Amino acid sequence: MLRMEQNNDELDSLVRKRIRALRVAQGWSLEELAGRANLSQSSLSRIENGQRRLALDQLVTLARALDTTLDQLVETASDDVIISPMIDGAHGLMRWSVKSDPGMTVVRQRMTEPPPDNPARMRAHPGHEWLVVLSGTAVLMLGHRRFRVETNQAAEFPTMLPHAIGAEGGPCEILGIFDRDARRGHLRENRSTGKDCAPDLPRTT
Repeated sequence: MLRMEQNNDELDSLVRKRIRALRVAQGWSLEELAGRANLSQSSLSRIENGQRRLALDQLVTLARALDTTLDQLVETASDDVIISPMIDGAHGLMRWSVKSDPGMTVVRQRMTEPPPDNPARMRAHPGHEWLVVLSGTAVLMLGHRRFRVETNQAAEFPTMLPHAIGAEGGPCEILGIFDRDARRGHLRENRSTGKDCAPDLPRTT
């Protein structure tokens, strides 16, 4: 539901700046966006510069032309911006919950062991995972393939493929991101094995 009043100067200014920023990000001139939104170039210029009242019907049209939604166009930032991690000292894990999607989890871990040689120890479950190597070199086993992921490189893969992650040539530190299905898959597997809720990462030593 849209909650926007014309006397809200802070929100009004934010929306105008957002329209201009989205236009510039697309590489469009005032004339190009005005044409897409069925506005005159002078009207769009006055909207961006705060010289014309923001009308709801124009905002809907501009949102559509900018390939976004009205709700996103008038969305305000939350005061609760900083997220502190939950720390699992026993397994060297730091976890952050993503507020916009409570089913998504970010995990930071230092690994010292290589991935398992036995394919039977690789996991598979619904979902999608992303990882970024913060330091060292990680090895991602994905089905029958082996990938080296260096510092500052990232990997993205569907977790329905059997997979495992480990370190190569010394400790490495990674940041893993798990979507709702992948996180649920880890929870089910860890409950069935009696382990703590940790991702597909070897435990630290």
